[in-house]
Amino acid sequence: MSNDAFVPHPDRLLPADPAVREIARELYELQKDQPIVSPHGHVDPRLLLDDEPWSDPTALFITPDHYVNRLMHSRGVDLADLGVGQGPLDEAASRTAWRLLAEHWHAYAGTPSRYWIEHVFHEVFGLETVLNPRTADAMYDEIAEKLTRPEFRPRALFEQFGITVLATTDDPVDDLAPHTALAADETFTGRVIPTFRPDKYLEPAREDFVALTDALGEAAGVDVSSYDGYHQAMRTRRLYFRDHGAVSSDHAHMDPGTQRLADEDARRLYADARAGRIGADDAVALRRHMLGDQARLAAEDGLVMTIHPAVLRNHSEEIFEKFGPDVGFDIPVAVDYVHHVRPMLNDVGLDPNFRTVLFTIDETVLSREIAPLAGVYPSVYAGAPWWFIDAPDAILRYRRAVSETLGYTRTSGFIDDTRAFCSIPARHDMSRRLDASHLAGLVAEHRLRIEDARELVTTLPDQQPREVFRLGAAAKENR
Repeated sequence: MSNDAFVPHPDRLLPADPAVREIARELYELQKDQPIVSPHGHVDPRLLLDDEPWSDPTALFITPDHYVNRLMHSRGVDLADLGVGQGPLDEAASRTAWRLLAEHWHAYAGTPSRYWIEHVFHEVFGLETVLNPRTADAMYDEIAEKLTRPEFRPRALFEQFGITVLATTDDPVDDLAPHTALAADETFTGRVIPTFRPDKYLEPAREDFVALTDALGEAAGVDVSSYDGYHQAMRTRRLYFRDHGAVSSDHAHMDPGTQRLADEDARRLYADARAGRIGADDAVALRRHMLGDQARLAAEDGLVMTIHPAVLRNHSEEIFEKFGPDVGFDIPVAVDYVHHVRPMLNDVGLDPNFRTVLFTIDETVLSREIAPLAGVYPSVYAGAPWWFIDAPDAILRYRRAVSETLGYTRTSGFIDDTRAFCSIPARHDMSRRLDASHLAGLVAEHRLRIEDARELVTTLPDQQPREVFRLGAAAKENR
């Protein structure tokens, strides 16, 4: 007879060695209840502004989470059956998607997705059952009933999770009205800030480049028919975001190239792009120049520049046509930081107002390139593992790969990078357990004093990302 009872172990992710585990427990206790600072993510700010309950468990756990969807799709499940691209699901469709997750739940064994979801099942919804086809309907019903209660609405969970800062990801032409409304709402105690994400406006080869740049100019009130006007529009919109609470800009291109062009060449290639006659190589050259200009603007306005390069987006053309972007078909490629960011760092890397955080999914880059760069340039920080490598073993490898070169103060703090709202505390808790485990090992090996380890775990979750992203301590968070 099967035993369907399940409660996550209190020592999960802590070392197996009893002596080291005891140290890790102490270190984890010092940080587990610290506030959550989330300086990069993809939660829609309207979720918190409207504060409407989630319609069903599928809308909460499955449809928005490409981590979940991509593995089921690899096993032959149609994304449409998971609600992707379908809009609000009726009861039958929602329950069908949930049963599919239960049917394939065994395939998630050992994955961070399963770890996060089981954390949420137990810590947020109080469930003590493993998901499988036998338990699926009862678990669905219990979650669905709880989602109707006031304490499970988005704002209540935001407070319950201990989130003090949540950054969203926003289009440069967005008017940021939801952020303005949240900032003015005296009943909301958190801080939700926008992030300037100009990627598509820096891709001159796009078929819609003219429409995009026109929209940018309209939002900025600037004529963008010339490159100088385009650059001014970018400056204006970045300042608009900063004035509405933004602390960073986010950039994700095929490579992090920042090679400068002569001004006259940049103006000529921009005109070619606007005329629809720019070649592929020239488009890459102009995009790299534009990214370098974003760094110069960052040195002016103080927005922290985060760079997430080297992902081939929408690998399947058929899936993109059916479901659009961000459904799990983005595949990592190799990245070269040393040569690609050298022009940028020679340009503004020693400017005290410039700051950049470098991320990678190519783990070999962490110790070979990012750690040495962040270990010498005062403007460079090593970004935490994200996307495909925000997993327990990879996070431990990250600490081991970079800490010997740059310690802990040159790292970004944990980045959850999620659209799945309820996974935020699960991901941050995972990071804290792993930091406790990593530091406990150093203490046990007499490579680190316990006093130093205690100090580190009290600064890494909250203070470190605040310092890196220039967040300070907002008055609204302390009301």
